Amino acid sequence: MPANILVVEDEPAIQELLALNLTQAGHNAMRALSVEQGQMLIREALPDLIILDWMLPGMSGIEFARKLKSDELTKGIPIIMLTARGEEADKVRGLEVGADDYVTKPFSPRELNARIKAVLRRRAPQMTDDPIEVSGLRLDPVTHRVTGNGDVLDLGPTEFRLLHYLMSNPERVHSRTQVLDRVWGDRVFVEDRTVDVHIRRLRLALAGSGHEDLIQTVRGVGYRFSAH
Repeated sequence: MPANILVVEDEPAIQELLALNLTQAGHNAMRALSVEQGQMLIREALPDLIILDWMLPGMSGIEFARKLKSDELTKGIPIIMLTARGEEADKVRGLEVGADDYVTKPFSPRELNARIKAVLRRRAPQMTDDPIEVSGLRLDPVTHRVTGNGDVLDLGPTEFRLLHYLMSNPERVHSRTQVLDRVWGDRVFVEDRTVDVHIRRLRLALAGSGHEDLIQTVRGVGYRFSAH
């Protein structure tokens, strides 16, 4: 599943290289030349990951990272710091403010893609293109196909995203609000009851292969994906 990745980099040539690299990797690149532009884009739509340059005009990247991690709305967005600073003390400082990884310039696009994939797998597994299989139920983000015991199951796009999210975060109980934020996006205003409707549709689709019981209702709390 393509991720929306915000690139905050004040050097146009490097920003262009990063955006091209992200697009070729199947992601959607959002571009900002400064913290102010980055804040405007974040207000419009929360990114799934931020690539943040350390040295920026006005507010520095490290200060911006600290601000993002102290805000309830943005603290969960993973951050990869991008900088020419290679000293260990600087790396530690970046990680201490909440950055998830640290890439030193000059960097290889291949390495950066690997770092992005690792961070997304760790912090937002539903954003990666790795297939997931549990108890004969297999979801492949690349082909956008779900099979149950080898048979193709017919899921709508919302049910696919919902299943991808739940399978990527197994055994955890997710409230309706959490599901809405992660599957529909926190800027989309729909009722909590919408989740219940799509859970019913998802269970109906999974019933074709006998996997409907993997989606469990936790009374008064929300839903859980579990093979147990």
